[in-house]
Amino acid sequence: MTTSRRLSAFRTLRRAFSTRGRPGEPSNGERLRAMPDMLSDTMSGTYREMGRSRLLLWAIALVYLVSPVDVIPEMFLSVLGLGDDAVVAMWLGGSLLVEADRYIGWRRSRPTVVEGS
Repeated sequence: MTTSRRLSAFRTLRRAFSTRGRPGEPSNGERLRAMPDMLSDTMSGTYREMGRSRLLLWAIALVYLVSPVDVIPEMFLSVLGLGDDAVVAMWLGGSLLVEADRYIGWRRSRPTVVEGS
């Protein structure tokens, strides 16, 4: 994996954690709790700020991380074989947290609709 890709993964993860503790910003727990709704709203078309292509990239990254085929290079390369997994995991985690932050902001900016009786 190239150095620029590794740096990009580190930047994404750093950005995800850089807003932690700022007043008004969601906590990481709130971001994690928002993810199921974010995925559901994206699939239903309610949340249009994120495309389905992003969901596809996340699914590919997850399959890559749990794929038994990826175990073979790790058997031969030991720690070096885990490097690519670490970069993919950092990108996936950072990307999920950053997008969850955007989703929470979008959800907070929407008008509240109260159903009448």
